[in-house]
Amino acid sequence: MNNQTASTPPSTMEKVSAGMGRRYARERRFRVYGMLAVTLGMVFLATLLFSIVSKGYSAFQQTYMELEIHFDPEVLGIQDPNNAAQISGADYPGLVKASLRAEFPEVSNRRDKRTLYGIVSSGAAFELRQMVMQNPALLGTTQRLWVLADDDVDMLVKGHIDRNVEESGRRMSDLQIGWIDHFLDAGRMELRFNTVFLTAGDSREPELAGIRSAITGSLLTLLVTLSLSFPIGVAAAVYLEEFAPTNRWTDLIEVNINNLAAVPSIVFGLLGLAVFINFFGMPRSAPLVGGMVLTLMTLPTIIIAARAALKSVPPSIREAALGIGASKMQMVFHHVLPLAMPGMLTGTIIGMAQALGETAPLLMLGMVAFIVDIPGGVTDPATVLPVQIYLWADSPERAFVERTSAAIMVLLGFLVVMNALAVLLRKRFERSW
Repeated sequence: MNNQTASTPPSTMEKVSAGMGRRYARERRFRVYGMLAVTLGMVFLATLLFSIVSKGYSAFQQTYMELEIHFDPEVLGIQDPNNAAQISGADYPGLVKASLRAEFPEVSNRRDKRTLYGIVSSGAAFELRQMVMQNPALLGTTQRLWVLADDDVDMLVKGHIDRNVEESGRRMSDLQIGWIDHFLDAGRMELRFNTVFLTAGDSREPELAGIRSAITGSLLTLLVTLSLSFPIGVAAAVYLEEFAPTNRWTDLIEVNINNLAAVPSIVFGLLGLAVFINFFGMPRSAPLVGGMVLTLMTLPTIIIAARAALKSVPPSIREAALGIGASKMQMVFHHVLPLAMPGMLTGTIIGMAQALGETAPLLMLGMVAFIVDIPGGVTDPATVLPVQIYLWADSPERAFVERTSAAIMVLLGFLVVMNALAVLLRKRFERSW
């Protein structure tokens, strides 16, 4: 009897209880792995953001130095103060050089003079020219003015050039550091908010380089993209979801739309280069062409998001509209489309954010060109912010490193704002059925 009891197989509950501990242990391990993955991702993101901000925040400040400028008509080469052509073409760099020579009269060697002139930005002469053209009464007067310092001076003041290393190991000589210390000790050199970075176009000189032309080009390109992609994408989604018959052709279209969403962006750039530029002869490096290429790239995303928004509208809305005598067109445009519009706008904004960060297709269209002027329209030559970042990242000067990081910060700011706007629209207008 005892042997029969010992050989009795365990019941189902006993088997379940025996395996319950192992199942709970596996579940706990899975949760730990998930938390570790999330934590690791957050650490990588924080490291990336810290690296960008730590390198780029200093670009929003720029070194200025105070000079005593004597607007001497003889140095400028102006015989007639009322002659606008003479004022425009005068020797304004000579004023800066004369001021520096007066500040350091002991510098007599030609090579040392050339080095001395290099501590002031070449943009200082353009600032003086603009001042005199706006106010010719400055001729013959002496003014104490704050002008831009050279980018190497800016790097030294910000601590990016170590003055404690040997002279052969840094870009600034001991003589230049002595001149800079002269201005610092006199309180005539200081860091100020860098308005040039936000208001100027691109430049070969880091202290004169700005992102205004790139931001303007990005906004014009996005304007073209939005104007084309939103109505086309919404119309395609409405047709496919509400009017198109179910057959193999519509199935083929749906499959191709989903496949196009996964096509690498550079392929759209090649398509735009072959069709819009080589075949139609449209202008290179123009926001119009860039916007059309980005429209092709973002259309699948917008169509998929718009169709998902239309599917989320309950069938009872359609049935009720048709039941009270509305036509199918009235049902779609008066009832279904307004209810689906918040989801469509969310998908559109996400598509625009994706387009804002694209670089590869625009490089194929020639938007990598060196653009200084601010574009005034969609057909003017322009660049965009991601391409500007790409160009600066390839520059050897240390001052361009901080401007690259600062431009990335601005780009990330735009992306955060656009994604936050998409979230707000969804929260504000979303309805639960």
